[in-house]
Amino acid sequence: MTAQQKVWLSQAETPGIHVIAALLALAFLAATLSGCQTSRAATASPAAMGPMPVSAVRVAEADVPLTGSWVGTLDGDVNAQIQPQVSGYLIRQSYREGSPVAKNQVLFQIDPRTFQAAVDQAEAQLAQAKGQLSQAQAQQVLAQINLKRDTPLARARAIAQSQLDTDTQQAAQADASVAAAEGAVSAAAAALTTAKLNLGYTEVRSLISGVAGQATTQVGNLVSPQSILTSVSQLDPIKVYFSISDAEYLALTERAHQEGGDLLSGHSDLPLTLALADGTTWPYKGRIVWVDRQMDQQTGAIRIAATFPNPGDVLRPGQFGRVSAETEILQKALLVPQLAVQEMQGIQQVYTVGSDHRVHVVNVTLGPQAGTDWIVNAGLHPGELVITSNLQKLREGAPVLPHEISEQAAIQTSSPTGAR
Repeated sequence: MTAQQKVWLSQAETPGIHVIAALLALAFLAATLSGCQTSRAATASPAAMGPMPVSAVRVAEADVPLTGSWVGTLDGDVNAQIQPQVSGYLIRQSYREGSPVAKNQVLFQIDPRTFQAAVDQAEAQLAQAKGQLSQAQAQQVLAQINLKRDTPLARARAIAQSQLDTDTQQAAQADASVAAAEGAVSAAAAALTTAKLNLGYTEVRSLISGVAGQATTQVGNLVSPQSILTSVSQLDPIKVYFSISDAEYLALTERAHQEGGDLLSGHSDLPLTLALADGTTWPYKGRIVWVDRQMDQQTGAIRIAATFPNPGDVLRPGQFGRVSAETEILQKALLVPQLAVQEMQGIQQVYTVGSDHRVHVVNVTLGPQAGTDWIVNAGLHPGELVITSNLQKLREGAPVLPHEISEQAAIQTSSPTGAR
């Protein structure tokens, strides 16, 4: 190929390269424009979706009973410490620990031999005193016979006056001897009674029916009247002790008066509910039986005792529970579901739907809880629509499509994300 031909070939290939480069540039530009359009479409898609569908509940108005709740400690209705009344060695335990015992049932046996000997000795002393009494009574009879015989003789001067004086003195001495002998018999009888009582006290009995606790003294130990052998508690009914504040006490007293009872006299029929440690509610209602005489100035609380039926002695002293009672009735309270309330930096808020179907953020002042609702003290009016779903996606002024549902339906369909 000549030099001229190479030049011609080079000039023929150059336009093709430029065309390819131009085509590549156009393709890159088209891809860039397509990506921008896709991004703009994605950004604009929420607005294109229209109003967000939400569930809403109307603010309810009702008379709400306010319930107070207090931690209580369970104890026996009657707790008796079992102590012996005599000293001696413990030779037998006659009950099973933790089992029910009856009144007058023997729980322990103290060695009775010393006390049996004391009974035998007292019986002998009583017999001796009775013998001395019989002898004194015989002498008294003889002295009275002599006195009756010599009295008319001395008046007739058939015997000396000194003989009558002697008879009178002997009769008086006989009367005194009989009185002393009778006193000795009474003392001996009392000693015998005491000895028999002490012998009976060697059988340590329960003075109440209830459940006996663990024995604190073992067989073979020397016990005395200061020793505590065990405890017996009456558990049906069972007592619950709890403390309430001054304001709660006043509210509870007024509530009891409304029910026709008297909290201070223990004749209140205000029902109490007991929640156990496992979260279950005791199926039997209780009532207040007494209120302490004064308020504790350090804690500002007053102690109250209540009783609850305890069939089968299921509840035991030392357990803890939560006692609840209706303290007052709040008239025309406004209620919203708890799941509708949001907290932002310590401020409670709800989302309401206005007549323009737009979201409005409302700050509310909440009162106590009432079941699954909050009592609203300020911020809302009866009948307003409060949003209960999609709360995290809402903002002030956002358009929504509300669907009114019942509160129960809102609770059932709520989720952790939608609730808060």
